[in-house]
Amino acid sequence: MSELATSPVTTPALDPRPAARPRIPGETGIWVFVLGDMVMFGAFFGIFVEARSHNVALFNASQQQLLVAFGAVNTCLLLTGSLFVVWGVHAIRHGAARFAPGLFGAAFVCATLFGIDKVIEYAEKLSVGITPATNPFFTYFFMFTGVHAMHLIIGMVVLARMRRIAGQPALDASNVRAIESGATYWHLVDLLWVVLFALLYLLN
Repeated sequence: MSELATSPVTTPALDPRPAARPRIPGETGIWVFVLGDMVMFGAFFGIFVEARSHNVALFNASQQQLLVAFGAVNTCLLLTGSLFVVWGVHAIRHGAARFAPGLFGAAFVCATLFGIDKVIEYAEKLSVGITPATNPFFTYFFMFTGVHAMHLIIGMVVLARMRRIAGQPALDASNVRAIESGATYWHLVDLLWVVLFALLYLLN
């Protein structure tokens, strides 16, 4: 990866001068979406914590039926995927765009493994009779992780598009902004899961 740090800046979308005008990565619209999504999930998390405060024993007992290993593995997968995305964007910004498709592809693999792990976890819960109707904790568990799974699927589509764009012979300013917007969305998927992992698997 040393070549990523030492290659000259050749991407036409960026001004290489240290005093270049500061800008927000990606499109403005993606930041509006991200902030709105975070507000929505913040409300969900607040509702969960409030519900838990009224039935701590039930929520703690239900939490014990979750395998922390599932959540921990998925957290590692998403964090690793985000690292690949960061490296991919860095490669594009520093004249090493040929590495970016492979890096975004690696992030896609991490997302796929996350999905497989989540399906296995769901199957394990359903096999012992645990469903969204079991109790309030599992209602929240399936609802929150299900909504996050939809974000993940969208994120995988975004990663595939980022990989396709990065594979073009030449990238213009709009291409770079599209990749930065996709990276921003992917980091949102990662951040939401980290909070979900803490709330559902670790909060005690």
